[in-house]
Amino acid sequence: MGIRSYRPYTPSTRQQSVSDFAEITQDQPQKALTHSRHRPKGRNNRGVITSRRRGGGHKRRYRLVDFHRNKYNIVGKVATIEYDPNRNARIALINYQDGEKRYILHPRNLAVGTLISSGPDSAIEVGNSLPLSKIPLGTGVHNIELIPGRGGQLARAAGAMAQVVAKEGDFVTLKLPSGEVRLFRRECYATIGQVGNVEASNISVGKAGRNRWKGRRPKVRGSVMNPVDHPHGGGEGRAPIGRSGPVTPWGKPTLGYKTRKRKKPSNDLIIRRRRKSSKRGRGGRES
Repeated sequence: MGIRSYRPYTPSTRQQSVSDFAEITQDQPQKALTHSRHRPKGRNNRGVITSRRRGGGHKRRYRLVDFHRNKYNIVGKVATIEYDPNRNARIALINYQDGEKRYILHPRNLAVGTLISSGPDSAIEVGNSLPLSKIPLGTGVHNIELIPGRGGQLARAAGAMAQVVAKEGDFVTLKLPSGEVRLFRRECYATIGQVGNVEASNISVGKAGRNRWKGRRPKVRGSVMNPVDHPHGGGEGRAPIGRSGPVTPWGKPTLGYKTRKRKKPSNDLIIRRRRKSSKRGRGGRES
């Protein structure tokens, strides 16, 4: 893919950029592989807001993407590459030999007309899905299962890719996009290659209205609120936080504070923790 920029006709187009959608080959999705989806707008089953700054946005239809890749030993052909409004990666329509059609995440450099397959005996080629035990060391993979048979859960975003670094006994060691090094069961499936649309992270939104199309409402800093609304609020002028560190609107530490459970069973499978984000710590943005 490529990125298209605009001349500064307006203040919003000065910084705005969009994808050129050069890889898209089909405008309309397969109707049988889509369904309507309720937009919760950040609310729970009682209508209470549990995730702030959600609501509005353009109407979407959800595409049924096959994360399980359980059509074993049945060859499929890439029919189209399509846009998916529910994720920043592209999706590919696969026509299988038995007549079934499914969507999968579109790997980088997977062209229309390419044949793909799933199963232990599949070739080590882009788009094929195999157990981790069958994938050579150093191979880049995506759509990785955490539990065998559950379907891919990791490395599904645009440009994401993990690397197989070691094999020992019943486990395979992978280095994830976050920098975390973790053990996986050798029976877990993963797809060869990197997720496409790798330039997605370089796109500049350009204006607030474009975020509203995505269903993202404005974000207000806690320091400009009143004390009744946020612990950072109040004071004269640009007052500091007034605490030892930044906190959430409910008084819990944030921006670098670790919230992972210390006794989580999967902690034993993590060899090296993920690298810290540059936005964390006291110098980061407020919640």
